[in-house]
Amino acid sequence: MTDERAGTTLTRQILSLAAILLGFLLFWAGIWWLITSRCVDGQSDEMRAKMIAVSENLPFDPDSRIAHCTTDVQLSGSLPVLDGAAALFPVYSAFVDAVYPSGCVIYDADAGDFAADSPLQFRNTVRGFDALLSGDADVFFSAHPSADQMAQAEAAGIELILTPIGREAFVFLVNEQNPVDDLTVEQLRGLFTGRYRNWKQVGGADRPVHPIKRIAGSGSQAALEAFLGGEPVYSNPLGFMGGSIGYSFRWYVTDVVGSGGVKMLSVNGIFPDDASIRDGSYPLTTVFYAMVRADNDNPNVPRLIEWILSDEGQALITASGYSGIGE
Repeated sequence: MTDERAGTTLTRQILSLAAILLGFLLFWAGIWWLITSRCVDGQSDEMRAKMIAVSENLPFDPDSRIAHCTTDVQLSGSLPVLDGAAALFPVYSAFVDAVYPSGCVIYDADAGDFAADSPLQFRNTVRGFDALLSGDADVFFSAHPSADQMAQAEAAGIELILTPIGREAFVFLVNEQNPVDDLTVEQLRGLFTGRYRNWKQVGGADRPVHPIKRIAGSGSQAALEAFLGGEPVYSNPLGFMGGSIGYSFRWYVTDVVGSGGVKMLSVNGIFPDDASIRDGSYPLTTVFYAMVRADNDNPNVPRLIEWILSDEGQALITASGYSGIGE
């Protein structure tokens, strides 16, 4: 009888352990289906590596997605090396297409990178800014550098000249199922600094807030830091169980929003569309710059920037999906 009871007890223990194990498997399967699977990156290898399809936005390519223009201005001799943020790559690629000699750009599609002697480069915001400081790039296109980046330049004894060339909207994104469509500037600051930690505090559902961060030194992260006025970004490690909110520049997320699942928010009742960016009514319109070192003596650098600020250059910026600085 004792052996029978012992056997029954052992069977129950095994069944209990099996039930617990099955429960864990079902739990993590649910997490994968509800959360992880929706975050899997389905983009191409090039998009994952560069965060933009560089090969689809190259100059001198009839199938390129960049905007084109015809101009009498043509640079020759020592061509300025251009670099910049991902969202602005199609813009400065279009500049090269317009005023640089055909064939000057060398891109290795297999390696997914430009040749070292190509005047068009794409190292993205952090490495591109470093290239500007080191002299490996002549002109760098981006939103305003972060405070740390400006301090880095000052520490190196490098004076930078920042020329505003266009405007873009800094936007905030939420899941399309989030009932919130509009927030005030102060509500946005509150969500990202932790003053509001639940969506119900700003008119949404009773769910925790999950502010998503970008990498330090990126253009969008620098824009957020400027927006918050130096306050640290609130982090909620359990926020993935609630509702996320992210941020970027409008051009960069247009395709994401268009594919569904995500929506851009209005701010102070103004939606970030072409008209509100042009007339400045959208409150988070931001400027992007052409940056050069003050000690750069390449005569083609000021010629290029002068052309970018001309009617032709500004029209090309508009055709690229942004707003010119004078609009």
